[in-house]
Amino acid sequence: ELAQELAEELWGSGLPGDLPELEPECRSLLAAFAEGSAALTGCLGRRARPVRLCQGCSGHYRRLLGQYDSIARAVGNSSESHNCAKSILTSDRLQIVVTLSEFFNETWEAANCANCLKNNSEGLSNSTEEFLDLFNKSLTCFEHNLQGQAIDLSPNNYTEVCKNCNETYTKLNDLYNHLQRMNRQGGESAHSAHLCIDVEDAMNITRKLWSRTFNCSFPCSDTVPVIAVSSFILFLPVVFYLSSFLHSKQKKRILILPKRIQSNANLVNIQEKYS
Repeated sequence: ELAQELAEELWGSGLPGDLPELEPECRSLLAAFAEGSAALTGCLGRRARPVRLCQGCSGHYRRLLGQYDSIARAVGNSSESHNCAKSILTSDRLQIVVTLSEFFNETWEAANCANCLKNNSEGLSNSTEEFLDLFNKSLTCFEHNLQGQAIDLSPNNYTEVCKNCNETYTKLNDLYNHLQRMNRQGGESAHSAHLCIDVEDAMNITRKLWSRTFNCSFPCSDTVPVIAVSSFILFLPVVFYLSSFLHSKQKKRILILPKRIQSNANLVNIQEKYS
């Protein structure tokens, strides 16, 4: 009890030297960052499956960036106080606030959320909204045709889904491939080769349903070139053996031709000799 009273007395009056208590302004900034970190963590956890990080957590992420920036720029009001940035960010070995900030930045960058958002990060880009609209239409089509097929005695027969949803799925797949090509052409970093995680996960879900669950076939746009090249390669041996055969036959004819000419010449000489 005596030690507790002494500690309360010391902390209440403020410790001298290198262990000052945080100013009210610094405590307020730290509390705001802690609340922002908790809110962003909760949002990421709730939207981890199916992945909806970029769609639902961009507001939390932007606010946390602002809160960290406020700490980094804050110097405190008292002339005798420590700099708020130094006290909160770099005063200990763990540097919890810095570590948390780096974790959120790395997670956001790995998710490529910037590729789904507008330049100012306020709202989804037009191409992302178009993709998500087609994605929702595809899922709605799947669900609608599955309900209409419920009376079918064979549960693995999804012909209605494949037939009625082929157009929507084709548009979705074509748009995804187009976005991938555009993104690869305009990006230079390692992460830029990927679309944002929300779009990638949505496309993976749709493709698995289409090919594995419903066992629908989807004609690939590269089928014709592949067939043409394969046919050409398979036909090469035929061309080779045919050309070899014709070449050898012509060569044999050329070799035989002088003998015949020579035989005819000898025959003429013999006839002239005995005539």
